[in-house]
Amino acid sequence: MKVTDLALPDVKLIQLAVHRDQRGAFVETYREADWRPLLGAARFVQDNQSRSREAGTLRGLHYQLPPFAQAKLVQVLAGRILDVAVDLRRGSPDFGRHVAVEMAAEDGLQVFVPAGFAHGFLTLEADCLVSYKVTAGYDPASERGIAWDDPDLGIAWGKAWPRLAAVTLSPRDRAWPRLKDQADLF
Repeated sequence: MKVTDLALPDVKLIQLAVHRDQRGAFVETYREADWRPLLGAARFVQDNQSRSREAGTLRGLHYQLPPFAQAKLVQVLAGRILDVAVDLRRGSPDFGRHVAVEMAAEDGLQVFVPAGFAHGFLTLEADCLVSYKVTAGYDPASERGIAWDDPDLGIAWGKAWPRLAAVTLSPRDRAWPRLKDQADLF
C-alpha cells in the first residue's frame, strides 16, 4: 500500500495494490502490521457497512467523543462517493478545515480519518456500499455531528453533486449544529 498525506496531513490517502486478470481483481484491504505505524497502540475493533440506494445521499458529518472517539479507515465497495473529513481538534492549526476525496469501488483507494475529525460522505452514484473500520465501538451517548452545509466549513459538495438541493439526508443529519455552535469537540 502507498500512504499519502492529504491537504490535512493527519488524514491519509491509501492506494492499495489492485491485482487484475481475466477473472476480475483481488485487493488486500487490511494487514495489521502495515497499519501499526499509523495506529500506534490503537487497533480497529469494529467493521461497518453503509448501503445507500440513491445517488445524492449524504451521511454525516459524524464523530464520537472520547473515550469512544473513532479513527476510521474508509473504502468504497460499490459505487462512487465524495468522502469528507473535518478537523475538530481545537488546538490544531487545521481546526475547522476539511479535506474531500472522491473514491470509487474500482480505484483501490482508502481514506484514513484519525480520531478528532468529523466524517461524512455523499454518494455520487446509486447503490453505493461503503465499508469502514473503526477504533472504537458505536456509543450513542457519545455521538455528535456538525451541519453538513455549515457555510464556515466551505465544503464544495455541489461541485461533486450539482443537484445539491435534492440531497437525501436523515432527519438527524439535518439537525446537527454548525461548528461554531457545537460545544462538544476535541
